[in-house]
Amino acid sequence: MSNPNLAKDLKNISEKDRKQIEQAQEMIGPDPATMGFLKNVFWGNFREELLFPYPSIPADETARCDQLLEKVDHYLRTEHPRYEIDQKQEIPQWVIQKLFDLGVLGMTIPKEHGGGGFGITSYNRVLERIGRYCGSTAVLVSAHQSIGCKAVMLFGTEEQKKKFLPLMAKETLSAFCLSEPNVGCDAGGQESRCELSADGSHYILNGEKKWATSGALSGLFTVMAKQMVKDKEGKMKEVVTALICTPDMEGVDIFSRNRSKCGIRGTWQARIRFTNVKVPKANLLAKEGMGFKIAMTCLNYGRCTLSAGMLGGATFAFEQASKWARYRHQFERPIGEFDLVQEKLARMAAYTYAMDAMLYATTGFLDRNDGDIMLETAMCKIFCSEFGYRTVNDAIQIMGGESYMTENDVERIWRDSRINIIVEGANEVMHSFIFAYGSKQLGEWMLALKASPTKNISAALQIGAELFLGFRRAVPTFSKINPKLHRFTSELMLRIREHSHAVKMAFKEHEEKLVTAQMIQARLSMSALWIHAMACSLSRLDANMRNGLDGSDLEYEMSVVEHLCAMANDEIAKELRALHVNPDATQAKLANIIMKWAEELPHAKYDIPEGTPEAEARGKGRPEPTEGIQQFGSGSMYAGTNVYRS
Repeated sequence: MSNPNLAKDLKNISEKDRKQIEQAQEMIGPDPATMGFLKNVFWGNFREELLFPYPSIPADETARCDQLLEKVDHYLRTEHPRYEIDQKQEIPQWVIQKLFDLGVLGMTIPKEHGGGGFGITSYNRVLERIGRYCGSTAVLVSAHQSIGCKAVMLFGTEEQKKKFLPLMAKETLSAFCLSEPNVGCDAGGQESRCELSADGSHYILNGEKKWATSGALSGLFTVMAKQMVKDKEGKMKEVVTALICTPDMEGVDIFSRNRSKCGIRGTWQARIRFTNVKVPKANLLAKEGMGFKIAMTCLNYGRCTLSAGMLGGATFAFEQASKWARYRHQFERPIGEFDLVQEKLARMAAYTYAMDAMLYATTGFLDRNDGDIMLETAMCKIFCSEFGYRTVNDAIQIMGGESYMTENDVERIWRDSRINIIVEGANEVMHSFIFAYGSKQLGEWMLALKASPTKNISAALQIGAELFLGFRRAVPTFSKINPKLHRFTSELMLRIREHSHAVKMAFKEHEEKLVTAQMIQARLSMSALWIHAMACSLSRLDANMRNGLDGSDLEYEMSVVEHLCAMANDEIAKELRALHVNPDATQAKLANIIMKWAEELPHAKYDIPEGTPEAEARGKGRPEPTEGIQQFGSGSMYAGTNVYRS
């Protein structure tokens, strides 16, 4: 089914696009042996057994997490300085140590290395609770465990784990160094370099990293760098390698500890320069060339914890807005009686329910070690960041001017939420990834049939009837869900069939142009996203009903899921219709004119990317102002110390 030379087989595409496809294939790696839930959706299949019943964790793990949540909640309610953190733009050291002492910052580190040994679902439950109170603290916890030292947990040798993890569990933060001044979503564009020394004892690392959360506070960095190695045929090949670095190494310079920003103000993002840093060979993670796999694997976990923090904040915002709508009176009635406020309340309830269902379905996949979950984690990130932010934005509108005041928690949650649509993969890029990775095997199968239809005449006739005669394949079936939910599930099956048909038609109509047609990709990604939201929500409600949900609680959840499915069906229909009726042509025409118009705007009045490759603009933008803006200086709290003392 799979074709590893897809980039070579596609005709009529530019060299830039071909190179991008090759880089993406290398990042993603070989196809998993078994396709996951969402890849099957692109084929028009419904792998019911992967999502029904809803993933669960052992009762003893749940009880242990409940005990920790009680302690964490008490601390957050009675001691945590969330307003001070936001206003002073710093999480105090005592807070960080308190989180270590509570066991939060070592939750997922194995018990044999001093951690709590909790699973991913339990960890995200705690992140969700922290997110209700303080987005900055949720980000700090996530950056440390989900990506900072996660690579050591997953890919480290026993020696590396024994050396680094006990400190990571009890007292020392860690940072993930992937982004660079010229590298954001294009992770394949790494400019940092490493090379093995002549005697093979160490790597020589050079480069610069940006946006390293907690970098100035950390005693360990997971650093990604390009390296030239020989492939199996003896030819030199450029790969990405992951190294463990520490701030005490000679040549490590944290020249910016942080910058003042709109939201998550308590977190610090460092800029780190590596100049001829000698990294011991023993600090290589996994093996040379494994950097992309390590980075992508860690991001699977980071995308979940980002979603958990967002879920916590959005849920609180929904609850607060509901309370306000009930008791704020205008025109002699509660504002919750007005249609346009009710519209917001209903969709906020649907959004947060689907966020919760999607997040904990995804963590359940991770806890049971499902093999093909990159789409699921990506969708979780997109849905929770986008619709979580929309939820908080609706809360702002319902509460009016009062919500805009600093002492109102919703104001801070609103600012903290906006960054989530950008980080851990900008949502625009993630939509392209979802389409490309979700339809990859289907597209390769169709290409192979087109090239050699006689090799599988039955399949060729089937796809031909669908593409040229308008036939549809059979609707998928289901059997495991509560009969009370059959109406909604039947609608879901129809949506899965129509989504798959639309994907196949897009391949037929656009052929190679589909590689760069992001508007089409995004519409098909959104269609899949809403299908997944429906499926996860139905599974969650089914599980709650199995566990005895009844009375007013059942009535409430049934109403929420009914509205979610109605919204999802409407949104999917809009996305598929927009594949054929849209303003894409006029949009592209205008955007190209705007790009030319932007060239005429004087450089000195506007910010210009510091590393732009266009020489005529580089260094000529508006100087960054510093007067009146808090500055954070340089240096590491571990400068001049040996963190890993024997």
